[in-house]
Amino acid sequence: MKRLYRSRQDVKLSGVIGGLGEFWDIDANLLRLATILLCLATGVFPLLITYAAAWAIIPEAPGDAHPVRKG
Repeated sequence: MKRLYRSRQDVKLSGVIGGLGEFWDIDANLLRLATILLCLATGVFPLLITYAAAWAIIPEAPGDAHPVRKG
């Protein structure tokens, strides 16, 4: 069974959307764009609560070192 983790390589804020992109094999930037559009359509607060819950619940991907952040 495939497990969902927060990404260590594709991190912008906490790695939640990068992890979802790796899990579903979708470009994380497309998911980020869809997240922003969903946020604008439904309101900021519900999405922030959902993102914070995902950040707290989804474990970080196993590994020893944190990646070097680019940009």
